[in-house]
Amino acid sequence: MRDLTRSGVFALVITIIVLAITATPGGANTFAFRTLDGSGNNFLHPAWGRAGTVYLRVAPTNYADGISSMASGPSMRYVSNRVFNDVGQNIFSENGVTQWGWVWGQFIDHDIGLRDERAAERAPIGFDTADPLEEFTNDFGSISFSRTPAAPGTGVSTPRQQVNTLSSYIDASTVYGVDSQRLEWLRVGPVDGDMSNNGARLLLTADGFLPRVGARGDPSTTPAMDLMGPLLGTSDRAVVAGDVRANENIALTSLHTLFAREHNRIVALLPTWLSAEERFQIARRIVGAEIQYITYTQFLPALGVRLNPYHGYDPTVNSGLSNEFAVVGYRAHSMVHGEFDTTVPAGTYTDAQLAAFAAQQVRVEPDGDQVTLEIPLAAGFGNPDLLQDLGVGPFFRSLSQRQYKNDEQIDNALRSVLFQVPKPGIADPTVCGVPLVNPDCFSGVSDLGAIDIARSRDHGLPTYNDLRRAYGLAPKKSFVDVTGEATESFPVDPLIDARDPINDPHILDFVELRDAKGNLVTPGTPAADEEVVIGVRRTTVAARLKAVYGTVDRLDAFVGMVSERHLKHTEFGELQLAIWTKQFTALRDGDRLFYRNDPLLRLINHEFGIDYRLTLAEIVKLNTGVTLQRDVFTFDRH
Repeated sequence: MRDLTRSGVFALVITIIVLAITATPGGANTFAFRTLDGSGNNFLHPAWGRAGTVYLRVAPTNYADGISSMASGPSMRYVSNRVFNDVGQNIFSENGVTQWGWVWGQFIDHDIGLRDERAAERAPIGFDTADPLEEFTNDFGSISFSRTPAAPGTGVSTPRQQVNTLSSYIDASTVYGVDSQRLEWLRVGPVDGDMSNNGARLLLTADGFLPRVGARGDPSTTPAMDLMGPLLGTSDRAVVAGDVRANENIALTSLHTLFAREHNRIVALLPTWLSAEERFQIARRIVGAEIQYITYTQFLPALGVRLNPYHGYDPTVNSGLSNEFAVVGYRAHSMVHGEFDTTVPAGTYTDAQLAAFAAQQVRVEPDGDQVTLEIPLAAGFGNPDLLQDLGVGPFFRSLSQRQYKNDEQIDNALRSVLFQVPKPGIADPTVCGVPLVNPDCFSGVSDLGAIDIARSRDHGLPTYNDLRRAYGLAPKKSFVDVTGEATESFPVDPLIDARDPINDPHILDFVELRDAKGNLVTPGTPAADEEVVIGVRRTTVAARLKAVYGTVDRLDAFVGMVSERHLKHTEFGELQLAIWTKQFTALRDGDRLFYRNDPLLRLINHEFGIDYRLTLAEIVKLNTGVTLQRDVFTFDRH
């Protein structure tokens, strides 16, 4: 009798789980699965957070004509050369945040937001070859930039708005996409428009890598993927994932690969008497919860983001992304290291493999029974082949090094990344792939820092002080108030042209370097490349900002935000921290299926022994066999 009772309870629990993952969203069953596009999460407002809705606004729009025209300001490249230019000096996170910080941040960014990427009006960014601070050659004379299309019905008589093409919820759309056509392609089984005959697993290669665009035959029927770098000439080498940007760099590709593997690992743990759809939906539910759990218990705390206590789901909170967060607050390009370094046992790669790495500008450093690979970010740009050649596990070790400080300085790998276009008559366009520079190709420059400023003006975002007001912060009255430095005047220095200091390259010289313990670091030494957390320049940021903008009230929001002095124990100044805090609170409180509000997760754990509460290190170990420090986001000093 007792066994029958247990059997009956078990059957009831399984019935609840099955109903929970197959119920119609918005129906009476509150356990209903997530829709792909985010619709129906909020029963009262089913469109909140849905893919294809306009970004929310925290502040009034700021267009030159009040409707659509971009606001004016200093030349974006001119600002970049004087404020963002790091002149090759690495400055690292003062809190010891590792490269996992920016990589996870990008992975989450691609889960919650993607503007409409179709090019609207062209608005090229000026490039002045005569600028005394310009160190790069740009055969095209400008930096390409196109505006984001106006959301339907806006920008004519009402202020221009922009569309977020993704669900704003943290729901693993990077893994599964936001539409059924992409998901059907990603799942094993036929691609015939009938989701009912799909398998539970995601499509991977035999050795566990993401599928290429031709994995199912005709590449023209494959879901669209953004192409960049070498992939522009070898599009057949692109991999396919839930988000179109998965090929952007090998760090991002590695996380897409990891969580596709994690999905399949979970599927393998589930009993086969469950249907394929049931196993797929349970695995998807757990993967989404894992990503949320890592974000809120590891990633945000490591960066110093402390949210108010969670009190449960609040249906009055709209989890939609704000334009201010997407375009200004979540731009953290300064954190991105220009290189990945990994050390592996000698013999991990053959001599032929090491030679192939060297041909892609990977520096190979043998050292006894070990080999160190120094991988430039440019070598991993649009190059999923490199990740497959390296292996996901060895590559993950490289991310345990310190990331750059989240300040106003941006590595030239992003601030002046070079791209190449074939010259007329070149027979093989694939030879124009970065990082190998070919004289038969035109060279161009793309500056993400300048583009960040341009995108802010494109989306009609307010100036720095107006954005501070919108987030409940007092405006700043001077540039030293912004940066926390002692002066906003240029020094009397024989190396600086007193008549025109802002155009003198010496204003960017570093005159003092210190490590995390406050010790002086000698320029040109290994420590100067790996340990500096404080760099003092010949001129203050405040002085350069004043020379460029004149008054704080003209300061671009992005420029002011990244120039702020950091609050203690965080990677942020006051404004950026306020933007992150507000948005990540809304993403938590306005999500009915947030992991702390989802009873189905407890049922799954109880009946199948599968717990979503894993650290990122544990997920890496389970899917690659590689052991990392428990908190991958914090630099292990031992």
